[in-house]
Amino acid sequence: MQEAPKKIPRNPSTPTTVPSRYRDRRLASLRRVIRKTGMAGLVKIAVDVELSGAENVEGLEGAFIVVANHSSHLDTALIYSALPDHLTTNLAAGAAADHFFLHWYTALAPVVLFNAYPIDRPGRPHKGNHKGLSSALLKAGVPLLIFPEGTRSRTGAMASFTPGVGRLCASAKVPCIPVALVGCSEAWPANNRLPRWPRRKVHVVVGRPLEPRPGEGTGAFTRRVERQVVDLHDAHAERFGMRSLAVLAARRARRGL
Repeated sequence: MQEAPKKIPRNPSTPTTVPSRYRDRRLASLRRVIRKTGMAGLVKIAVDVELSGAENVEGLEGAFIVVANHSSHLDTALIYSALPDHLTTNLAAGAAADHFFLHWYTALAPVVLFNAYPIDRPGRPHKGNHKGLSSALLKAGVPLLIFPEGTRSRTGAMASFTPGVGRLCASAKVPCIPVALVGCSEAWPANNRLPRWPRRKVHVVVGRPLEPRPGEGTGAFTRRVERQVVDLHDAHAERFGMRSLAVLAARRARRGL
């Protein structure tokens, strides 16, 4: 039987109900089958994936926020394919409302594959008001995947994280899981229509869950999460002879991007 929407006590500007699709067991089972039989195979064709740090999230339950650097078309599928099943059953990926949710047919694939939900980007046209939906989902026990840079990097260098992640973790009292994606910008550059061939090695590196410390502001916590993603990325990149984020940032600066 399908669950009834869970009531969320929030202020008037925040949605008071969370659509049941985000926690529907049948839809979760369908997503799992599609990802295991189709999407995972396509990811393996495109890249050679290695997961590290899965032990850091063993036994993690309830709501949380997964954050990662974002430089490739591949990133979302890679995270869902690589992370342990118990993290991705109801994991809802934040997707730009102005790009994916203007029409039902552009929203279909993200919703079916990634349990996607709309995020309003400032200054972009979109349908409806989705303010507060991220917080409401967390309060309903739905974990989120968010790319705090706001958009894909065109150079592989990582932009500063927006402070929304820190505010969400603090207000909903949920942990943040930092994930570093290493090699994605080389395997499938943002400006390429297809991944490079022969396929490249990419790494999904999962860090330990982080929570705001007593007295730590949301901005400071966001910067700490950002620093952890950088450290995870660069330590792994150095180990495998790949480009660090500092090197990628310097290359971007030289090009005047």
